[in-house]
Amino acid sequence: MQRSVFGRANILLLLACLGLLAGSVAVVGAKRFMDSPTGFHGPAVRLVVEPGMGLKSIARKLQSSGVIRWSWAFVLLARWRGQGDRLQAGVYQITPELTPERIVQMLARGESLQDTVRFIEGWTLRQARAALNAHPGLRHDTQEWSDAALLEGLGAVERHPEGLLFPDTYRFAVGSSDLVVLRKAHQKLREQLAFFWERRDPALPLTSAYELLILASVVEKETGSAADRPLVASVFANRLRRGMRLQSDPTVIYGLGDRFDGNLRRVDLEADTPYNSYTRAGLPPTPIALVGEAALAAASQPARSDALYFVGRGDGSSVFSPSLLQHERAVDRYQRRR
Repeated sequence: MQRSVFGRANILLLLACLGLLAGSVAVVGAKRFMDSPTGFHGPAVRLVVEPGMGLKSIARKLQSSGVIRWSWAFVLLARWRGQGDRLQAGVYQITPELTPERIVQMLARGESLQDTVRFIEGWTLRQARAALNAHPGLRHDTQEWSDAALLEGLGAVERHPEGLLFPDTYRFAVGSSDLVVLRKAHQKLREQLAFFWERRDPALPLTSAYELLILASVVEKETGSAADRPLVASVFANRLRRGMRLQSDPTVIYGLGDRFDGNLRRVDLEADTPYNSYTRAGLPPTPIALVGEAALAAASQPARSDALYFVGRGDGSSVFSPSLLQHERAVDRYQRRR
């Protein structure tokens, strides 16, 4: 009887020792898996994590691409680190020297590859959206959206999206939705517009920040030389005060849309559209372009002048005149070459 008890005790002790040994081996193995570089052969792997992709799917993708041997081990590691439900969508560059633990950290922190897209001052909304549509690093979620859908996606209160993006260079995680960039550009426009509206000249003949944006867009398109912007803004502000028509060619061109072939004719200046500032008084109904900081600054604080006309010298700069007679002389000199 005693031998039986003694024998069972030895067996239990042996099993306990084996269990501890197995546990130690498992801990050592887990530690080695966690801390050792994956060391897979070949070039870096680009891991695309789609929105909504779960931990197990990500682990299987890592295994199928040859980054790790066992997807289940990666799942256990991520859960043990408390990151299993925090892995973020994006495009990640996985290199052989990375450890599984570092890969988990990358995905949890959203350290996705970054790229940029640039919107240029004076572009139309159509040009900005074309740049987004052509960018290979973005998901083109808004490509087929209507103007109304875009306004809703931006959270804008205006009735037309033209001019509601700020021209700048925007960074984004590769694989992001184009709506992410659009929202950044719209938010920056809101901030810039509020800043300059708050600091506008009290004598400015405008009733809202949106009218400032419209005026700034005309200044943006009419200015060939940066130094001329305040005077160009002054001309249009003076005309608005006197009830004169702006007579701005870029507004007419915008109203022509696809019909404009690069040559503005007299018949175009006489064809009435909501944007024809030769046939209609006041500002156009919407901005006609993306407006940069310099144009907003000039439109909010125009130069103090009595100028009502300007004409280009041919070198990008302009001559400004307070009377039609002086303007005609400048036109003769610089345009008609008389």
